[in-house]
Formats: sequence, structure tokens, C-alpha cells
Amino acid sequence: MTFKLSKFGEKFTQHSGILQLMDDLGNALKSNKPVNMLGGGNPAFIKEINQIYLDILKNIVDDKHDLAKNPALDSVANYATPQGDKAFIDALVNFFNRHYDWQLTSDNIALTNGSQNAFFYLFNLFSGKFADGRDKAILLPLAPEYIGYSDAHIDDKHFIAVQPEIDDCTHDGQDGFFKYRVDFDKLETLDALNNGNIGAICCSRPTNPTGNVLTDDEMAKLDKIATKYQIPLIIDNAYGMPFPNIIHTDATLTWHDNVILCFSLSKIGLAGARTGIVVAHPDVVKAISSLNAIVNLAPTRFGGVIATPLLNDDRLKQLSLTHIRPFYRTQSDLAIKLLKKEFQDFPQVKIHKPEGAIFLWIWFENLPIKTQQLYEILKNKGTLIIPSEHFFVGLDTENYRHAHECIRMSIAQSDDVLQKGIACIGETVRSLYQV
Repeated sequence: MTFKLSKFGEKFTQHSGILQLMDDLGNALKSNKPVNMLGGGNPAFIKEINQIYLDILKNIVDDKHDLAKNPALDSVANYATPQGDKAFIDALVNFFNRHYDWQLTSDNIALTNGSQNAFFYLFNLFSGKFADGRDKAILLPLAPEYIGYSDAHIDDKHFIAVQPEIDDCTHDGQDGFFKYRVDFDKLETLDALNNGNIGAICCSRPTNPTGNVLTDDEMAKLDKIATKYQIPLIIDNAYGMPFPNIIHTDATLTWHDNVILCFSLSKIGLAGARTGIVVAHPDVVKAISSLNAIVNLAPTRFGGVIATPLLNDDRLKQLSLTHIRPFYRTQSDLAIKLLKKEFQDFPQVKIHKPEGAIFLWIWFENLPIKTQQLYEILKNKGTLIIPSEHFFVGLDTENYRHAHECIRMSIAQSDDVLQKGIACIGETVRSLYQV
């Protein structure tokens, strides 16, 4: 029997980049065949960090309260409010005020079932059809951007992006690197912005997929533009400060009423706990709480139970600096070394300057095929990457060749997987250039 679906059903059951990514991740994890998993967004298994989580779990499971008040059982047996777990929210308020003096209250924080959930809410709150008849979009000032944004709207897609400026640069004294920068001349002259058809500006920092970190100057300019047009500036901090703080360059984190900051527990190693954190004006928090009640009843509490003691004694901030960030910097250095070896005679191959996050973004300039085809070839050889086409959200990429020449490669893997996967990429891509 074939069932007829609504427009909503048709939209959310069609092929999407994020579905491909998560399917490949799940299939690789349960496969009996060896897979060089360079395509997923799962965080690395960092032994010291996971041991701390395990110790916290043991402590709360063994808590001597009566059974009904055991913290571990309570976190999975009882609902939170639609805003989220109160103890976790209070810990976050105290943490941010202690380190940034933002003067937050509990009215400024809402929790969601992962940051993907948060962006589904935010994009549909600030773009789409409005009561005055306008059809507003989310402005992405720098493409490429996170693959998971692309299909978040309930109806159609409401994104506008600007092609980046591309600067050649060096990294650790080496050539063969480049960096994306926001083209503010193009951005500030967009008709949609000047005509009031932009509902919010959004960027990830560090950027998924490229590891680019927008400079403080770029962020200040975006903030000024958002304030001028009275629209929120949404900043995705899934990889950023203060946790997991996978940033290898100077950057400052700021907040005020016109800024919406989004955080996650995923990249500190608690991806399965599905815990997103939104810091925003109380009106936004109320809107998210309302959506939580309708869509989820309440957000999950389990991740907050683990993270709360780590926030209260500042261990989470410290562990990000001493364990999480150094781990990814080491893996980045290794991956770059291996890529440089594989492509030492190929100047067409460039790496985006690795300023943060858990990926490398590799540009195969004038590649004879599209990277979607390269993805299929590599997949058949047991190596998974993500092709670039899916990341240029809000741009018409049909005649934009650069959007078909890059790949995102995870560095959250063992040395052995990086070595085997990069060797496979090197052999395959070299053969394509030499045809």
C-alpha cells in the first residue's frame, strides 16, 4: 500500500544531505566491514573525558537518596518543564555570569533536544511567511555553512547566502592553504536585507564544515548590521567557546539582547544525550519553551545531570582547554601532514586554514568530476567523506564550480583511520587528475 503524504510529509521524507550523513554514520557503525569513517560529525572518543562522565554517572546512580529522588533515575523518570531542567539552567546562568558577566537570569536560557532541534525552532520562528505578507529568509553571511541547516524549514527553503571571498594563506609556515572571508560589500547591498525580507542572520563559529573562525571584527560588523535592521544575530557555538572550545585562534564571545547564542553538549562527547542550549532574550526563550511543549512535551534531562557538576566547579571549561581542544589540534596536525604527503606534487589541492572544529575542508581545484561523484567512488572503497554541494546553503550552485570541488573530512578518528582514509583519498584523487 502506498500512502499519500501531505506537503509537510513530502518535504521531510525527500533526500537530504543531513539524512545522507546520518545514514552513512549509522550504517558504518553497525557494518561488519572496515570503514574509514571520515564523513560523520560524531565527536571523538577521548578516554580521559569519558572516564570523567562515567565517574559522574556512577556517583549519581549510587546516590544514597531514596529511590524516588535518585538524580539519575529522576532525570529519566520525570519530565522537565518545557523550558528545561531547572538545576541545569541555574548552573548555566551562574557559569556564564561568572565568566562573562552577562547578567543572565533563568529567563534567558532554554534547553532543546540537541542544537539541531534549536535551529529548527529558530529558523521557523524568524523566517517564512509573516502576518504582514512578507516572506522572510535567514541570511547566512558566509557559505559554505552547516549541512543541517538546509532542510530545517517547514515549507520550502528560506535561506540567502553570499559567496565568500577566498584568500590564499599559510598555516604554520606552510603554503597550500586558503581562508574564506565574509564579502561585506555584497552582503550589505543585498536587496532582501535592504527591503526588510531578512528575518535573522546566522553563522556557525567555528564554521562547520570548514573550521573557519570568523574574526572578532567580522562578528562586530554582523552584529552592527543585525542591530541596524532590528533582526537577531544567531551564533552557532556547537564547537566554540567556552565548551568544547575547539578554537585555535584568538576569538571573543559576546552576548546581548539582540544576540542568540546556541550551545551543545554533543561535541564535549555527549552527542547521544541530545542537549542543546539557547541563550537569548526572554521572549525567544518563551517561544522555544512553547515549541518544546508542543513538539516534545519537554527537553531531555540526562545530559544536564552529567554536565551540571562540571559547570558548577568549572571542570567543563578546564577540560575543554586541557583535553578536548589539544586532542583535535593534534589530529588536525596529523591529517594535514598526511594530506601534504599524498598531494605534495598537486598545487590544485588546498586545505582551508584549520582554525577550529573537528573537520578539515579540502579544495580540489579544477577536479575533473564533482565531489558528489567522488563521494560515491570513495564510499565504494570503504572511505566516507561528505561532498561540498550540500554545504552551500542559500546559494545557486549550478554555475558555481567551487561548490562542487571540496570535501569535508572528519579528524575525530584514530590515527590508523586517518592514515588509511587519507591514503584512499590521495590515491583516488591523484588518478582523477592524471586521466
